[in-house]
This record gives sequence, structure tokens and C-alpha cells, in this order.
Amino acid sequence: MIRHADRSLINRRGFAGALLGVTAAAALARTGSAGAAPAKTMRVYKSPTCGCCARWVDYVRADAWKVEVVDLQNVTSIKKQVGLLPQLASCHTAIVDGYVVEGHVPLPAIEKLMTERPDVHGIAVPGMPQDSPGMGGGGVQDVFAFTRDGRTRPFTRTAG
Repeated sequence: MIRHADRSLINRRGFAGALLGVTAAAALARTGSAGAAPAKTMRVYKSPTCGCCARWVDYVRADAWKVEVVDLQNVTSIKKQVGLLPQLASCHTAIVDGYVVEGHVPLPAIEKLMTERPDVHGIAVPGMPQDSPGMGGGGVQDVFAFTRDGRTRPFTRTAG
């Protein structure tokens, strides 16, 4: 026979278990499923007439990324809006799960960013290196990480 005090304990345990289950379900709903990789989606801001930007978008899409393209006549405004350091600027700016990805960044660097999730504002390949993805090659690129307060550091040296 279960006494009244024992029923209260069981009810509290049952409530705690139910609460834990609801909390876990809500967390899974936000992330998709336990252990699932984040969705491969990004938004790219670029000039409508820039061919190398379009080729970089094609390069990313070829790896099953869903890319929303936003064509802007003046890409400088988005760079300022997202807090990009001028010395890291390139021709297009992408936003990937809250990170800024500037320029012709190779996919392995973006994958590393998404896997490691470092405490940075974004990553960049400054300028428009001729052998970078979208520019006609798959050469080795120096990718830099940067913080909101302007600190930069090497992130990876990656082939595209």
C-alpha cells in the first residue's frame, strides 16, 4: 500500500520527469534533432553584376547549401551594417547562422566554422585572390577570423 506521503513523492517525480521531457522536446524542436548537423543555409549579399560572386554562390550550392541571394547596388552598406572590418572586405558578404563570411572563403573553412562554432564574429578571405573559389581556382587560401572589437587571427589555411 502507498501512503499519502509516498504518492506526493511519486507525483513530484512524475512532474519533474514530464517537465524534463517537455524541455528536451522544445530543445530538439529548436535544433532539429539530437546530434543533427545544422542546416546548410546562408544569405549572400552581392552586386547583381558581379560574375565572381555568382560563381562563388554556384560553388557553395554545389555542396548542397541553400543560398538566398540578395543583390545590392552598393554592398558597402551591408558590410558596415554587419560590422565588417574594412581591411577584411571583399566583393560579397554572407551570413551563415549568425556568422559573417566575407569573400571567397573555401567551403572547408565554412564547415570548420559551423562545426567548431568559435567565439568570433566571422571569417574572411580579404580582397579577391585569383585562385580562390569563384575566382577561377581552388588554391590555398588564408582565412582570417575576426571579432566584433576588431581583433583578427588566422583561422585556417584551406584549399578551395
